[in-house]
Amino acid sequence: MKKLLVFTDIHVLPKGETIIGLDPYERFSRGLEHAIKHHPDAERVVITGDLAHRGTPEEYIRLHAILADCPLPLSMTLGNHDRRAAFLEVFHNVAVTAEGYVQEVVDLDQTRLILLDTLDEQAANIHGGLLCKHRLDWMDAAILSSAGRRVILALHHPPVQTGFPGMDSIDLANKAEFAEALGRHPNVVQIIAGHVHRTIHASLTVAGDRQIPVAMLKSTCHQMPMALSSKAHDVSIDEPGAYGIVISTDDGVVVHTEDFELSAPVGRSSDP
Repeated sequence: MKKLLVFTDIHVLPKGETIIGLDPYERFSRGLEHAIKHHPDAERVVITGDLAHRGTPEEYIRLHAILADCPLPLSMTLGNHDRRAAFLEVFHNVAVTAEGYVQEVVDLDQTRLILLDTLDEQAANIHGGLLCKHRLDWMDAAILSSAGRRVILALHHPPVQTGFPGMDSIDLANKAEFAEALGRHPNVVQIIAGHVHRTIHASLTVAGDRQIPVAMLKSTCHQMPMALSSKAHDVSIDEPGAYGIVISTDDGVVVHTEDFELSAPVGRSSDP
């Protein structure tokens, strides 16, 4: 059994700044501490974008300070609030493709994890995501070279509609091309995304009728209001932060979510 700890939508801000009164730095620090304490057997920490709120070097320096003492290997990719140049100015050792995208392959015995960079800095609406030809070709090659392993894809923008009109207007712009590419790869068994700031389970249809599970995870800080008729994508509410626990077993892949601010200490009985 291999275990990954997955965080998304951290939105680190400069010291003293908050989002709806919440400190993203403090919330992520508590979430990471909780995850490491309760899952010391994890193979890796994975962060699927929106690492910073405005994508400034100052924000990435603060994030770097939190992660400096992380005892587990770390993988990251970018989301719509990130800025690639500023991120790479601070994080010098991350995996980057020849074209400069923050993408990575991690092998965990029978499973291959592939991180994809969906940040589209050239878009008219920068909050939407894209996997351009370079990134799709890189993904295709990474899957083809997986040597029979099952594949988990991790990216920021979900490749499916969620029922939130506002968020669906800024999802992965080329969902159809992405699905077409995955139709050639039956060993892709799970997609992990963020961006929506809610826990959502869906499926992506590829190759006619094959379904790939898609798990979208909550932010460590602020969440999207549960208002399915809303056309807004910039509203937030104070609900518990969370992280994902992705387990690869002999039977397949399991995705859990942990609302770390609601968790009782391990071993404490819930009986009165």
